[in-house]
Amino acid sequence: MKVGYKYASPSRCTQVNNQTTLGLSPDLSRDEKVSFCGKLKHPLLFRDAMLMLREIVVSDTRKKSKERTDYFTWLDEEIERRVKTHKEYMPKVREALKKNMDSCDLELLHKKEEIQQLLTIQKNLKQQIDQYDAWKDYYKIERDFWKFIRDRDYSLWFVLDPVITVHNDQVSFEAFSIDESIYGCLSVSMNEFHLLQEPKLGTTNIDFSAKLEKEMQRFRSYTDVTLSVNPEGFTIDNEIVPEYLEKKIDLPETWIKGFNQVSSAAALSGIELELSPSDMYDICAFLRKHKEKKSPRYMKWILEPGQRVRIVFEPFGTILTLNTIYQGSQRREEKIWGRRRWLVMEKLIPLSKAFYIRLLGFGMPQFIRADMGTMQMTVGFSSWSSNDWVKGTAFNIMAGFTGNGCYKSIYKLLKEKRCLSMEEISHCLPDEKKDRIKAGVGMLFRRGEGYFDLINNKVRFRHLCNTPIPEELYEVSEMEADVQKISKHTFNNMKVRYSHQQEFIFTTTYKEYQQLFSTEIVIDQDGQITKLDCNCSTFRRGERNLSEPCAHILALYIASYKLLKLKNLEYEKEYKINDIMEMLL
Repeated sequence: MKVGYKYASPSRCTQVNNQTTLGLSPDLSRDEKVSFCGKLKHPLLFRDAMLMLREIVVSDTRKKSKERTDYFTWLDEEIERRVKTHKEYMPKVREALKKNMDSCDLELLHKKEEIQQLLTIQKNLKQQIDQYDAWKDYYKIERDFWKFIRDRDYSLWFVLDPVITVHNDQVSFEAFSIDESIYGCLSVSMNEFHLLQEPKLGTTNIDFSAKLEKEMQRFRSYTDVTLSVNPEGFTIDNEIVPEYLEKKIDLPETWIKGFNQVSSAAALSGIELELSPSDMYDICAFLRKHKEKKSPRYMKWILEPGQRVRIVFEPFGTILTLNTIYQGSQRREEKIWGRRRWLVMEKLIPLSKAFYIRLLGFGMPQFIRADMGTMQMTVGFSSWSSNDWVKGTAFNIMAGFTGNGCYKSIYKLLKEKRCLSMEEISHCLPDEKKDRIKAGVGMLFRRGEGYFDLINNKVRFRHLCNTPIPEELYEVSEMEADVQKISKHTFNNMKVRYSHQQEFIFTTTYKEYQQLFSTEIVIDQDGQITKLDCNCSTFRRGERNLSEPCAHILALYIASYKLLKLKNLEYEKEYKINDIMEMLL
């Protein structure tokens, strides 16, 4: 998807005496002309949070493979050239070379002293020239120049500008990493600002260059910083406004879909652990000091009720015991890959009051929320560093965001209210069923017109792009169509059993190509999948876990999620759906 950004001027940081203005240029190609101007109460806190967001934007943990195709092509051509030369000039070449060498040796003997004198003169002249030459460091300057060009092009080509949204109660900055495995959202409360003008609500991209990053690093405690989002741009020192800055970027489809899938994943329920800054420091310190050189590379969280949380780091086998006490009622283990990405949280350790870790289960993403008072940083990590948000589980299906639902009504409502919880949306649309409301919210996410606020558990209105997203990027997928097709059959044939381990075991059968297949899901008291299995060919060809589910597993999960609050079930007794409906009635 090709998108053009237009800025009145580059974003810049200006300083007059102890007054600093951080000027962010918004995208003028958007319909909503967003503006904001407020004086920060904690400028250093904002500086470090924004620098961390920039670190997320340029993060790329993908394995770098060496490209040697050109080298081998050159090597083959060079060998062939030398063979031809050897065959052409080999006859009598030795005799000719010997005659030439003898004559040259004789001539060199006569001119040796003359050459030595000329070399001495040349050396003296070079010293005199270098002493007064302004270009004596030419080659060093040239190397620095090409390094600058490379770094500048790298930033312009790969870094995608963050998205800023001005709400009634906060200002949020969203960004995605280069490898599309890390999502970051900085939420700054309005209580952090002394407002200097009335904000204009809306969403826009901001020009956040590497130069602006270096200027932000100069913030100090004795300077007053004003955050300004000005559509008119910012002047340079001579008060002349520069020409419009335009960027044309081909946004990857996975970047757009990933941005939208994050909201669906954030809406899922999971286990939340509160870690102290010292606990997060211990985790980051271990990752910083130990570099694994072989597999397996994961950390296993061991959660036992009433016990301190333990983390096993593989392949070292080292156990780290945190101060956090697990408050859950059931023992569980969670494995996390791509753990080195957690190092992006290092900058916020001395600034945060607490860290909240949300674990969604095996093969699912993790979310970390850093509580910094008037600022909150939410970071989402995909299952593996090489697995972006699109390649993995269809989170919108698991969250129940399937179909179109009452999308138009929800779009109109949220554009007016800007921020509502799911309960408030249902209250504002009393004539709509909850399933249609969830489907409408899911379509809002997929169109890039909203995102899920993990901190407040609310849906916020936000336009991701300045142009409408193409239909093929948000239309109902083949997987979603299959789930909708078999959902009724799955529900009618579903059976549930409550085990002694206090887990719900859901099973169902279906007939396909004259063969009888079965699907099973085990869900614990926290609503997380602990085990799953399906003997269809689609599931067997994949990873055979939640990172690549089939339509049968997703359909069974959606059907079973409504029955997790069942009570008074006998242990190890199998209930059919008719029995369950009689109990509910």
